[in-house]
Amino acid sequence: MQLLDFTTLDSQQLALVLEWRNHPNIRKWMLRDNEISMEEHLCFIQSLKKRPDKRYFLLQRSHNYLGVVDLTNITATEAELGIYANPDLHGVGKLLMSALIKYAHETLKLTHLIANVFAENEKAKDLYQKFDFVETDRTAYNGREMITLERTL
Repeated sequence: MQLLDFTTLDSQQLALVLEWRNHPNIRKWMLRDNEISMEEHLCFIQSLKKRPDKRYFLLQRSHNYLGVVDLTNITATEAELGIYANPDLHGVGKLLMSALIKYAHETLKLTHLIANVFAENEKAKDLYQKFDFVETDRTAYNGREMITLERTL
């Protein structure tokens, strides 16, 4: 399995990631649920080159792209994580999460991960709980309930 850094993706890979990000089944769980233009997408990718506190990856296994994982607000010890699967695949969440945790722990040497998920996103909550994330807080975000889950590595 390969973690392909967003800043090194080719034009086809960039277009694929944007297509996924704008997919209704993915977009509805994002903090910003608006459709993103290619121009916005490319500006975001460019900004990542100057942001050591953010890492975004496209996960590839063999010739298949499984999904996207990211770490944001990275400090010396912790980061917030994000994850979404290729909308055409099912059952890859565990692979994505395993790769992200391994990278966070082995490469970045982090000791703590934080996930924020909308309360109604049962699939995401189940995945986090399978990986020993524990609920630590509930807040409101744009009229929706947001759950914070955390895990020590």
